[in-house]
Amino acid sequence: MTLSPDTIGMIIALFAFTATVLSGVGAMLAHQTRGLDARFVQMDARIDARFEQVDARFEQVDARFEQVDRRFDQVDARFDRVDARIDRVEERLLGVEHELVDVKITIARLEGPPRRLQQL
Repeated sequence: MTLSPDTIGMIIALFAFTATVLSGVGAMLAHQTRGLDARFVQMDARIDARFEQVDARFEQVDARFEQVDRRFDQVDARFDRVDARIDRVEERLLGVEHELVDVKITIARLEGPPRRLQQL
């Protein structure tokens, strides 16, 4: 099988055209890939900046929670002191109540038995 020189030239021209088109498509894809990479780098920088802001806010919130926790500890300590005082007051009141009962009994003994009606 013999091919004419025109056919061989046509086949070579088609291969050259295909190689040219494919190299153009490759260059276009490389250009777009570089653009996408640049966008990804920008987005990554933005996301990192936002995460740093969020981390800073979380640190501020953590500091506030620590302050609130310290205040709660102080309030708990005050409540403990108040509970201790209330317990002491209750003990004193019980002591006073017992003493008051003793006083009532003593007064009742001093007054003697209840008076009865005298017959006329």
